[in-house]
Amino acid sequence: MIRFALAPLTNRHFPATMKEKTATLLLLHLAVFLAGWTGIFGRMISLSGFPLVWIRVLVSVPTLLGVLALLGRLHKVPMKSVWPIAGCGVILALHWVAFYASIQSSNVSVGVACIATSCFFTTIFNPLINRKRFSAVEALISFIAIAGVLLIFSLDVRYRLGIALGLLSAALYSVFSILNKNVGSSTGEDSGTMLLYELIGGAVFLSAVIPVYSGIFPSEGITPKGSDMVWLLILGSILTVIPFFLQLHALKRLSAFTVNLTYNLEPLYSILFAAVLFGETREVGPSFWAGIALIVISVFIQTLRVRRSSAA
Repeated sequence: MIRFALAPLTNRHFPATMKEKTATLLLLHLAVFLAGWTGIFGRMISLSGFPLVWIRVLVSVPTLLGVLALLGRLHKVPMKSVWPIAGCGVILALHWVAFYASIQSSNVSVGVACIATSCFFTTIFNPLINRKRFSAVEALISFIAIAGVLLIFSLDVRYRLGIALGLLSAALYSVFSILNKNVGSSTGEDSGTMLLYELIGGAVFLSAVIPVYSGIFPSEGITPKGSDMVWLLILGSILTVIPFFLQLHALKRLSAFTVNLTYNLEPLYSILFAAVLFGETREVGPSFWAGIALIVISVFIQTLRVRRSSAA
């Protein structure tokens, strides 16, 4: 899972020519293609979710720090803004932990499918957090996604822990998206700076909790084995930082609707990769694909609603 709730961009948006839009679309699809591999790495790496994410953010922080420095976009954030941004980073880190734990408890397809239910949780949490009016239409759309999850739940009982963790991951991502947008608006920080301080916040939190985790789960190793470190370096750098900046680049020349709609392909990429690499299509039945279809339909309907409201 790699999509980030982006803070307001400080760069000016320039009208793009057809050639520039085509090139930007190709780069956007490259970002989604790369993002689709994040779930695959969760199955390839032998570490459990908590130490996996811990090392991921430890790799991502210096990588993003170096990129921002090279681009001349590195600056200090006022202390009053650091704490709320870092707090969002803790929620993002916990979302990743639950996401990878979901994959490792079931499979890639189930884990990424559950993430699509974040729209349902946003329908519930957004009115509570921002004190907005509850939308019956959004609730109805979200129930389509929940119906899809119920269909997926009809799978073998061994997947139910993975589904529960996947739903927890989706709920955490929903909270992160809402709070990240609010904090970005209140602090005025650009997305690159926001992400850096969020990753630092997540790294500090996970580093503080790692000793407790090791004490509770002494049999769970926190040291990478074999090729794990290679995959973690790729995950923390190429698959975390590059898609983020490609997404930022796309938002300068394409509408947010186009970017969000394209990113809906991310779980489909993950499921395709998992089918080819791990043969997961043999592990799931018709109810899984029916559930996936309902979730995709709900996301598509909600995306169309956003498009129409922004055009009005």
